[in-house]
Amino acid sequence: MDINEATAAPPAPAGVPSAEERQWAMFAHLSALAGGLLTSAIGGWGFFIGPLVIWLMKKDTMPFVADQAKEALNFNITISAIFLVLLILTFVTLGIGALLTVPLMLVVGLGALVLIVMAAMKANEGVAYRYPFAIRLVK
Repeated sequence: MDINEATAAPPAPAGVPSAEERQWAMFAHLSALAGGLLTSAIGGWGFFIGPLVIWLMKKDTMPFVADQAKEALNFNITISAIFLVLLILTFVTLGIGALLTVPLMLVVGLGALVLIVMAAMKANEGVAYRYPFAIRLVK
């Protein structure tokens, strides 16, 4: 028996995500935050880029990662759509609506941050997380 064989982790049972799958699933959720930060100079609309890239890379090889990346992608598309509607409402009201839309954007943004961190933690535990509200565009 080789030393590497003796110290290697046993394979995960069927149906249980491996450590690598759990890590990629966590990255799928957290990549939304990274995308938002990296695109902050142009308004921060890159929330969905990270989950999209991870989903496209892993959809055929890691089912748990594909599921969680789709969930993160759908949620972040929904959040981006909410922000777009609030932004349009601000412009349509010639800025007066900002009294309502800016606090709403802060609440939605903070809520999204909390939900993304919770989803990343659950995915890292191997639990398939479902966001409480998301338009399921990618199936």
